[in-house]
Amino acid sequence: MEDNAVKPEVPMLGWSLTFLIVALLAALLGFTGLAGTAAGIAQALFVIFVVVFLVSLIFGRNRT
Repeated sequence: MEDNAVKPEVPMLGWSLTFLIVALLAALLGFTGLAGTAAGIAQALFVIFVVVFLVSLIFGRNRT
C-alpha cells in the first residue's frame, strides 16, 4: 500500500537553524560581525516561526 500523505515542511525553522549554525561557526572562527548578524537573523526567523505556529494552532483547526 502506497502512502501518499503529505509531510509538513517547516522551511522557516530550517533556515533559522541554518543561520544559527552559521553564527556558531563564524563565532568559533572569530568573525564576530558575521556571527552577530547571523544570530540576529536566526533569532528573528525563530520568533516569526513561533508566532506563525501559534496562529496556525489557534485558527487552523478543523471545524467539523
